[in-house]
Amino acid sequence: MWSGYLPPGLIKSFKAKTGIDINHTSIRSNEDILDRMKVTGGKGFDIVSPTSMRSLQWSSLNLLQPFDYTRIKNLSNVHDQLLAIGDAEWNFGANGAHWLPHIWGSEGIAWRTDKWTPPRDGEIPSFGDLWQPDMTGKVMIRPHSGMLGVGLFLETTGALSPGAMRQAYADEAKMRKIWAVVTDFCVKNKGQVKLFWNDADRQRVAMMSEGVVAGQLWESPPITLMRNGDPVQYRAPLEGPLVWVDGMSLSARAENLEAAYSFIDYCFELEPAGKSIDGGSEGQLWGGHGYNSAVTGAERYASERYAKEFASIYSRSPQVKLWIWPQEPHWYAGVRSEYTNRFIYA
Repeated sequence: MWSGYLPPGLIKSFKAKTGIDINHTSIRSNEDILDRMKVTGGKGFDIVSPTSMRSLQWSSLNLLQPFDYTRIKNLSNVHDQLLAIGDAEWNFGANGAHWLPHIWGSEGIAWRTDKWTPPRDGEIPSFGDLWQPDMTGKVMIRPHSGMLGVGLFLETTGALSPGAMRQAYADEAKMRKIWAVVTDFCVKNKGQVKLFWNDADRQRVAMMSEGVVAGQLWESPPITLMRNGDPVQYRAPLEGPLVWVDGMSLSARAENLEAAYSFIDYCFELEPAGKSIDGGSEGQLWGGHGYNSAVTGAERYASERYAKEFASIYSRSPQVKLWIWPQEPHWYAGVRSEYTNRFIYA
């Protein structure tokens, strides 16, 4: 499982409840997970933690087994949109979901509260706000995800049909038509962009000292600024934040299947799921992974600070949905780079 995803408090409390010891192998990339599983054919591992969009890399390898949902009594606690990923994108051979959601994070809109306010009720931003005249030369984005945000905005204007950006993942010819529209818009409006970011440090520094007023950012950098008392707000946009999800899958050669199901079910309990975000009432004694939980309502068992932040970011409007990164075909990233480079070097 990914480094840091199993806080000490989770391991200790699971042991106290079940008597089961967790033997954890830390990984740092999806490639690392795949390589380890391929070497052993899945032997030696019970649970692995691939990212949701990587399903096509696993579908033909026969390294995973489908879940028996009847063995997970807390499955009803899982966010519906996140749970649906396994049924839709990890249902290999129509044998059932081979993946369950565990931890997620997002990319949305951050802005300087002393310089701008989103122009709608509840201060709900839109990806389109970054491309309005009042934002000329004041915007920070990452090229490829910023262009996706543009596409989602264009879906709302009629320039693209609803669902176009998701449909672009299904067919290269269709993708090229859709991304040509997005790229033309971005090139025409490149003057909006103050700078492109490529890491968390760049986001934090530029937000406070380089003339940026708003941007499409990962959640962690602006939340750090918010916690420091800086005049910054991060929020899910009207179109839905871009969401990555790391999950849990069962090895086809799992040797401790009963224990694996017990662990997964425990991860979906409200209290341990919430405490594992940032320690909750136990703080550093429990530890935390620092991301969002796939368990609906888990924030109530995290710290009061996190619960307030979560409500401010994701619960301001019932219209806000998650835009989860789809499974990515092998050709997609290369074609996307063609269009992002046209924008970057225009």
